[in-house]
Amino acid sequence: MSTPGFTRPALLPGVRLHRDRHRGQWVLLAPERVIELDEVAYAVLSRCDGSRTLERIVDELAGEFDAPAAQIRPDVAELLQQLLDKRLLAP
Repeated sequence: MSTPGFTRPALLPGVRLHRDRHRGQWVLLAPERVIELDEVAYAVLSRCDGSRTLERIVDELAGEFDAPAAQIRPDVAELLQQLLDKRLLAP
């Protein structure tokens, strides 16, 4: 099953993951924006490298978090769609 709009998601140029020592967590840095990430969001975004498909990202996360792929897929797709809508992610 494929989600329309996603082929091989990747962070757009100028957007990057960064370990913020002051916050003690991962953040997504974009021009004039800092978005704090929880463990799951970081796990998803660290795989958005332009080479992995959505299905591969979901499969890897399912293995890492010992969860059914069908259960986590909608959450992953929703997170990616939110970032796509905010122009932080390329599909």
